[in-house]
Amino acid sequence: MDLVMLSRIQFALTIMFHYLFPPLTIGLGFLIVALEGLFLKTKQPLYESAARFWTRLFAVNFAMGVATGIVMEFQFGTNWATYSRFVGDVFGSALASEGVFAFFLESGFLAVLVFGWDRVGPRMHFFATLMVALGGMFSAVWIVVANSWMQTPAGFHVVNGRAEITDFWAMVFNPSSMIRLAHTLNGAMILGAFFMLSISAYYVLRGRHLEVAKRSFLVALVFATVFSWGALVSGDGHANQVARTQPAKLAAFEGHFKTGVADLHLLGVPDEAHETVRYAVVIPGGLSFLVHRDFTKPVDGLDKTPPRDRPPVAIPFYSFHLMVALGMSFIGLTTLGLFFWWRGTLFAQHWLMGLFVVAVLGPYAANQAGWATAEVGRQPWIVYGLLRTSDGVSKVVAANAVLASILMFGFIYLLLFFVWVYVMNDKIQHGPDPLPAGPGGEGFLEAAGRSRDECSLTDTHQEGG
Repeated sequence: MDLVMLSRIQFALTIMFHYLFPPLTIGLGFLIVALEGLFLKTKQPLYESAARFWTRLFAVNFAMGVATGIVMEFQFGTNWATYSRFVGDVFGSALASEGVFAFFLESGFLAVLVFGWDRVGPRMHFFATLMVALGGMFSAVWIVVANSWMQTPAGFHVVNGRAEITDFWAMVFNPSSMIRLAHTLNGAMILGAFFMLSISAYYVLRGRHLEVAKRSFLVALVFATVFSWGALVSGDGHANQVARTQPAKLAAFEGHFKTGVADLHLLGVPDEAHETVRYAVVIPGGLSFLVHRDFTKPVDGLDKTPPRDRPPVAIPFYSFHLMVALGMSFIGLTTLGLFFWWRGTLFAQHWLMGLFVVAVLGPYAANQAGWATAEVGRQPWIVYGLLRTSDGVSKVVAANAVLASILMFGFIYLLLFFVWVYVMNDKIQHGPDPLPAGPGGEGFLEAAGRSRDECSLTDTHQEGG
């Protein structure tokens, strides 16, 4: 019945459940923009049919994101009142900017995106879709800016126990905000792409909606490949930023207890009591190389940080390595998909389609692991170097009240999750609307190096299989 731990658990529960939805909204939004853009360029109705179908799934996910985000914000005033007073000036400006630049943009054009297909022209609808996608991205910008300020505070001074902004742009472009934003958006695009890949591969294996499924699959495959490599680049940049601004966090990521040449752990079990990593499989000097581009340069270990200021090691270590391993698997899987596309046999690889069906779980896990890595690695600080987590919690809230609300919200979120799965599955099983008669999809698969006869033979085989 520890108040601080229960408050942390509740916030983790609400933020991790909420974060199932915004990354998919952002990634899927830009994929719909791409499909509508291809429709405007080619006039092929398959692209319009695909965009309409994915918009239905987008709308359900968007609604879930809005509903689950409200609870998270109320906790600032209930469970974290001291923290809210300290960061109110900073967060107030960032969240106000989100409302002005992001939420109004999203909500203003959302109705046109969802309900305007037969009410406005294709170009106007494309513009509305683009605005909604940009609104989702701008929302991420201001949320990441606010969270990054907690990691690397800048552009402020403390007056009467409150952080007040002295330089708005220094706050916005604090030392970690832009690289964290790039990494967050890469993760969102990967999730959106793998979501589309998963459902499209499912249709291919079932022999349903084949033309829409194949075109959606190929657009998503290009997205997934580009942003998987982008995540590798932004992840490397982010790790270097952490090494400069939060060296104890990086040391926790790698179980690096003593300052010196640092190995890169591929596997292992951190043992904080004995300050070692058991059963370690390492690349000698690998962390030193990633931080300094030199295998022999020392990296600060946890011994440089007083014990009371050190983060826990186990959760950041495991979540960081899970995120990295999943990220490398995305690169491998998408590159393999491009190889078979180049060979002209992509959709005949049923084993690969099966992998893509279940692979969507990977980006969900990677996004959750990334946030766990960042937030637990920041401990024991809620604002790094300025305010401890134990000092930010509300003192007048009873631990049993927090526990009761955890159980209540856990039950409600469980119900919401089942509703989300049911509605999404219902729309997936329904699939895209029937295409109008005519050769709207001809010419696409030939561009991938296959003749029309080969396409027909493959489709027939898949429908029969």
